[in-house]
Amino acid sequence: MKPSYQLIMQELKELIAKGQLRVGEKLPSEIEMAKTFNVSRETFRSAVKILEQEGHLLVKRGVGTFVVQPLPNIPNRIEQLSSVTSMIKSAGLKEGEQKEFVKIEECEPDWAEALNINVGEPVVIIERTRTANGEPVVVSKNIIPESVAGKDMVDEEEIGSLFHYLETKNKMQITCADTELIIPLHTDKQCQKLLVRPETTVIMMRQIHYHADNTPVLYSMDYFRNDIFKFWVRRVRE
Repeated sequence: MKPSYQLIMQELKELIAKGQLRVGEKLPSEIEMAKTFNVSRETFRSAVKILEQEGHLLVKRGVGTFVVQPLPNIPNRIEQLSSVTSMIKSAGLKEGEQKEFVKIEECEPDWAEALNINVGEPVVIIERTRTANGEPVVVSKNIIPESVAGKDMVDEEEIGSLFHYLETKNKMQITCADTELIIPLHTDKQCQKLLVRPETTVIMMRQIHYHADNTPVLYSMDYFRNDIFKFWVRRVRE
């Protein structure tokens, strides 16, 4: 059964969708609403907080809570961590994989710094091209400590989503990432694999991915065709 705050969220969304709560309308007080839903004020406040984050409500301190028009949904929001697999599938495209190689090598200094391990420690390196409807759209180089990936990864026929693989095979759940956006030179050999059309441009994400306990477990360089993928960030004034 869903927690009470999720049920409240769902009911409030339905009231807004049906027009029973209109844009600009002020909600009754927190105490009244908590009594209406027969929950504690803390539970109701949790629902309101999430609906405010989603853009359905606006809380004005000392004034009240108001229904607002949600902002349009932005695909591929930079602040939302998604796997390449999920991004391709969410666009309604058929995902494929062309594996360049999967091998174990000694960790280089810049990788060691990113992954917080020692130089020379064994790491699994994966280089592959991801396709959408048969066309190359993403080139990825991923570095994972062998202690995280395990030796069996090099023998996999197809890996698919690394997020899913690490979670199901290694019990490693990636929860966040530090991301740097880079415009690679066209002379970059990875970039060149994606320059299949005259209008194609490429954007690269250099990322350190973290397990739930904040341990870095994956260092990646992902090259995206910018004529296929658009990346957005919603900036909020403080």
